[in-house]
Amino acid sequence: MTSVDHSAKTPTVVVCLVLQDANGAVLVTQRPEHKNLGLLWEFPGGKVERGEDPKNALRREIQEELCFAIDGLDPLPSVAHTYDFGHIELLPYLSVCVRRPNFMMTEHVAARWIAPSDWESLNWAPADIPIIKYLLNQADIL
Repeated sequence: MTSVDHSAKTPTVVVCLVLQDANGAVLVTQRPEHKNLGLLWEFPGGKVERGEDPKNALRREIQEELCFAIDGLDPLPSVAHTYDFGHIELLPYLSVCVRRPNFMMTEHVAARWIAPSDWESLNWAPADIPIIKYLLNQADIL
């Protein structure tokens, strides 16, 4: 039997949304218990399909998982992370909303708006932590 070397594989490209409201709070979601990284908190998003533009993938994922449309996506620094189930390249995008959108969860077990001062109270998916650190160091963003 041979073992699989995940580090040699092409990373899975994943997108996520940092949706900020007028007060600086952001929308975060909690993963389902039965999936990888179960019950950890994350910025919502998902996998980019082969040949798909990352921004379009993020729009599709948000529509599928939270049932609302997004515009005005500004890229943030990407994150490379290796989990025991594989290597990902996470492409985060920032969007600022004047009004919080109405949403309906189809994948996650919980969602909430949370102020940056409370981010560290959540149990985050490891790949999202560098995004949090970046945002907390960017006074002009938050």
